[in-house]
Amino acid sequence: LDFDVKVKELRDGDEVNFGDFKVTAFKTEHIVKSVGYAIIENDRRKFNREKAEIELGIPPGPLYAKLAKGETIVWKGKVITPEMVLGETKKGRKVVYTGDTRPTERTVEVARNADLLIHDASFREDLKEWAVESGHSTAREAAEVAKAANAKKLILTHISTRYSKDARPLLEEAREVFSNTVIAEDFMTIEVTTADTLI
Repeated sequence: LDFDVKVKELRDGDEVNFGDFKVTAFKTEHIVKSVGYAIIENDRRKFNREKAEIELGIPPGPLYAKLAKGETIVWKGKVITPEMVLGETKKGRKVVYTGDTRPTERTVEVARNADLLIHDASFREDLKEWAVESGHSTAREAAEVAKAANAKKLILTHISTRYSKDARPLLEEAREVFSNTVIAEDFMTIEVTTADTLI
């Protein structure tokens, strides 16, 4: 490899900060120890370039970066604070991935208002007993978690091979509870958008 690989084992509540976002681990319920992950973008304030350049006369460049990071600058003898050029705070995006799990209140808590919840949905409700025994969730249970968490979108994942020819019954079951649901597919990509950015 042309780059270093750093491995860090995470437990419930552990966080790793990556600058613009953080990854938080949370305990899930499976037949072995397991955790899910929440990828949470930092809240941001949009930089008002027009105000900085036209009203305050600050040229584009490094001073913009300082202001955007929340630093006060001095330009031509005048103190310029970030509040003078930054707009309202925009909530960062949140993506939550459960891995193998039963539905839990902890997942609901972590996924609260998530832009995207990717949740184990191994079985239909008619196999709930097997889901409980094997530490997995049904499609309906995943949808109930998404609804309780007020998530914006749900992706069902870890689908049992018994549904490999036709997973539509899982999708239908979930959509009875939470309409904005899709089933994960190999190489699927999802854009998690805000008004002015993509993730």
